Amino acid sequence: MNSSDQSLAAFRDRFYCAPECLYFDGNSLGLLSKDAEASVLRVLEEWKTLAIDGWTAGTPPWFHAAEELARLQAPLVGAQPDEVIVHGSTTVNEHLLLASFYRPEDDERGRRRKLLIDELNFPSDRYAAESFLRLKGADPQDALVVVPSRDGRTIAEEDIIAALSDEIAVVLLPAVLYRSGQLLDIRRITRAAHEAGAYAGFDLSHSAGVVPHRLHDDEVDFAFWCTYKYLNSGPGGVASLFVHRNRQYLAPGLAGWFGSDKERQFDMAPQFTPAAGAGAWQVGTPHLLSMAALEGALRIHREAGIERIRARSLELTAYLIEAVDTRLARYGFAVGTPREPERRGGHVALEHAEAIRINAALKERGVVPDFRYPNVIRLAPVPLYIDFADIDRLIEIIVTVMESGSYRAHSSERGTVA
Repeated sequence: MNSSDQSLAAFRDRFYCAPECLYFDGNSLGLLSKDAEASVLRVLEEWKTLAIDGWTAGTPPWFHAAEELARLQAPLVGAQPDEVIVHGSTTVNEHLLLASFYRPEDDERGRRRKLLIDELNFPSDRYAAESFLRLKGADPQDALVVVPSRDGRTIAEEDIIAALSDEIAVVLLPAVLYRSGQLLDIRRITRAAHEAGAYAGFDLSHSAGVVPHRLHDDEVDFAFWCTYKYLNSGPGGVASLFVHRNRQYLAPGLAGWFGSDKERQFDMAPQFTPAAGAGAWQVGTPHLLSMAALEGALRIHREAGIERIRARSLELTAYLIEAVDTRLARYGFAVGTPREPERRGGHVALEHAEAIRINAALKERGVVPDFRYPNVIRLAPVPLYIDFADIDRLIEIIVTVMESGSYRAHSSERGTVA
């Protein structure tokens, strides 16, 4: 057993994970931890006993909870504390940030009116980008530059850089591609975007909590991410956003009263005085119960350390990839995830022509995988609660499914697998 496995093994017992269940879907929804449960129960108790006084007498005071959780989360993404705020949902935060960074009116020549995305991005990011452009009076057919994939799995960074021009206002990309698990070189792309005069923003939803980032040092302009995957904050958990210190001179494109300077928020003045730092991008009242779950979950991440989590994640995904090559290839399985550690996120894309049926058969046998149309079973060996023995059991079950042919009893129709 590897050294990183030994150092993280104790955290497994702090999650609710049935012994007979093999949970490989933490890249969609992380498991509940006892720490998160305790934090939610504490806030419920504060609500019960303090009522509205929880805003000032809670632990921490609810009024400052978003900033406190941002401080705890900042090291995981390589940010300064005032560059992060816990707020809203992922796609709402994307809209908030685009409203601040997509500013063609600031371009003296009026040429920078295009957004650059990639062909394989998570659909919600593209839906938001297209609707935002329409809201600004632009036609997405003209204003959205979509970098194509060469192989249907990955995006070549060279193609991203080649697509940059003096018409691009904002580059908006995922840090990790949600299907294949490819990890993009954020530093390289950000530098190229800046050289071309564009802002660079990233969706960290499939990397935050399992891949260390260096958002401040890499001079990323903005980022946003959910917290219910590798950060284990629970279904629909509150999201987070990042705005680099060097870009905080920009006024939030959409403002609300909780983005006010905390010292003046209750003045109820007619003019908006934004908070210093990323806190200015808050719009509405914080979601305290959702944030409470994140507080407990972050306690585990801080104890484990993001570098140790990443080291073990790479060991586990490498082990899984090798097992697919040596034991499953004969059944028609292939790995759709980059082999190089520096290009790999926290999950492995297992490809097979009968993936939808195999996925259903695995769920019948106590495995929780994640199917993505048309042929991908995503498997996330989350370092905090998955070990090498779990991968061995998973492979044995897949072999049994294939040898028995039991997967053929399941439907191949879309929509039959969540």
